[in-house]
Amino acid sequence: MVRKIGFWKMHGLGNDYIVIDNRSGALNEDELPSLAVKLCNRRLGIGADGLLLIYPSQKADVKMRILNADGSEAEMCGNGIRCIAKYCFENGIVRKNLLLVETLAGVKTLDIKLEDATVKSVRVNMGSPSFEAEEIPMRWNGTFIDKPIQAGGTTVRATALSMGNPHCVVFVENVEDYPVEAIGPILENHELFPKRTNVEFVQIVSRDKLKVRVWERGVGETLACGTGACASVVAAKILGKVNEKVAVELLGGELTIEYRNGGTVFMEGPTEKVFEGVINL
Repeated sequence: MVRKIGFWKMHGLGNDYIVIDNRSGALNEDELPSLAVKLCNRRLGIGADGLLLIYPSQKADVKMRILNADGSEAEMCGNGIRCIAKYCFENGIVRKNLLLVETLAGVKTLDIKLEDATVKSVRVNMGSPSFEAEEIPMRWNGTFIDKPIQAGGTTVRATALSMGNPHCVVFVENVEDYPVEAIGPILENHELFPKRTNVEFVQIVSRDKLKVRVWERGVGETLACGTGACASVVAAKILGKVNEKVAVELLGGELTIEYRNGGTVFMEGPTEKVFEGVINL
């Protein structure tokens, strides 16, 4: 049976996604992991870091689900949720500037910034971070802030937290020369993290700027990660390294993150449509 479905290819700072409106239920639950692997393959499929699916929601305007390139499901994605906002607004699914999106990490509020009726950037209320080990989750008691962790044959100091998904933040002197490809997968799959973790390698440029490289859970190194940028600023702020509003330079571009101790994290950044098409499944 021929089964065709439309999609948009999108990205936030080079962190790219395939976006599909699945409100009709055309894609069934059992096929999602294998479909994500197939579609995200950069040689044999469309190619992306992940698959974003839009569903109806009883508690928000829409519901977002995120499948990583390896078929695993993520709780939240900062770059992905900005793509969802642009897709929904420009396709007429939700035609308002304040959008509520349900995720596995809770309902997020998005403020859409327009330019000639086109969504150019989105400011997202990312909620509050959690440092409690059981909420990350992490095999640890209490919090894990600026503590040593074994990564292969070396020891790094790390801060673990949840932005609705798990993060392990490591501060380094020079992020460009750091062996992210070697240390990243070790920390992602470290026994301390039962559901694996995203890993951020962070260089302090000034009290108002960070340079970050991200090893994403289930994907590998990506050009950008919204929740990773948030986690980096939160960790830096609680350690007294930065101010409340910080520019985060990632490989794909820059995000603005704002965090007041003990409060809410706000993220703002661009979102782009690359192309749209139809694929025969």
